[in-house]
Amino acid sequence: MQSDRRYGVTLPWMKKAKDAWETQFDWRKHESYINGFPQYITRVVDEDGHEYDIHFAALFSGQKKAVPILLLHGWPGSFLEFLPMLDMINQRHPQSESPYHLIVPSLVGYAFSSKPPLDKNFRIEDGARILDRFMDNLGFGSGYVVHGGDLGSDTARVMGAKHAGCKAVHINFCYMPEPSVQTPLEVDDIDRLGIERGREFERVGNAYAKEHATRPSTIGIAISSNPLSLLAWVGEKYLEWSEEDPDLHTILETVTLYWVTQTLPSSLYHYRQLFEPSSLGSHANPEWYIDKPLGFSSFLHEIAPTPASWVRTTGNLIFYRRHEKGGHFAALEQPEVLWDDITAFVQELVQRAIF
Repeated sequence: MQSDRRYGVTLPWMKKAKDAWETQFDWRKHESYINGFPQYITRVVDEDGHEYDIHFAALFSGQKKAVPILLLHGWPGSFLEFLPMLDMINQRHPQSESPYHLIVPSLVGYAFSSKPPLDKNFRIEDGARILDRFMDNLGFGSGYVVHGGDLGSDTARVMGAKHAGCKAVHINFCYMPEPSVQTPLEVDDIDRLGIERGREFERVGNAYAKEHATRPSTIGIAISSNPLSLLAWVGEKYLEWSEEDPDLHTILETVTLYWVTQTLPSSLYHYRQLFEPSSLGSHANPEWYIDKPLGFSSFLHEIAPTPASWVRTTGNLIFYRRHEKGGHFAALEQPEVLWDDITAFVQELVQRAIF
């Protein structure tokens, strides 16, 4: 029996997690915490007439000049990732006096939002377009900022590249190959360690994504048919991709949300585009170069840290910070640090009279 996680989640951890789920985890307690945040569902009509219900948590400011900020999760996360950040912001200043409107949607296919249609492919562009219409529905069509991690970073990128309402983009994940340029890009020793970390992820860490991309039906059925299968598949990612193992009940909260909403299969749809054999990925795609202001926060223990010089080839990078603490789930692991970066980025936009 393996004693470490080289080959995936361990049996001792699974036994411990199963026991905690059955005897200690109180979903109603977590549900009460989640319901303490204002949440809504609004209907978005797409350009082809298809209707999507978008679930979201939000803290709306009472200030006329408040800047709307859209916060996007990825996989295997959910809107739950941003609740610690919203909690912290609530404690910093009363909602009525906040300089920001904070909107945290469940992406299409996740939690309480509609599932993607089955009669056509559903791509990053579709999700980005729907969320842009969503922001317009909320009254923010004239200008908003979007932040994203993981899949949310891909969606944020396309929103910035394709939609006029999105005035600026901040991301904490920019998964991409080394840019092909004539002049070598500047990297330091920390960057080199990050590049090697990314190469290791390519070698032994991203098989799950290729399975999602090429056999989403098979893996969706297999994983969602049993709560322990779901726990192993999702729990492994939280253990491997975080700098430090998250609290077990935090993992169980996310897994329970997937289980009760039965959305694991529909959460995999975007992988068909991002990890298919011919795919460039969104961040390396020149079609989605961001000529608007771009901000990037790098966390040392990310699964594939990206040098600032690489990110600069994908957009108009005006803001960059690198942090020694934190991994892939930055909003969950380092909510205060990430929020300080986002607000510093927004203040730069205000100084440039973008807002």
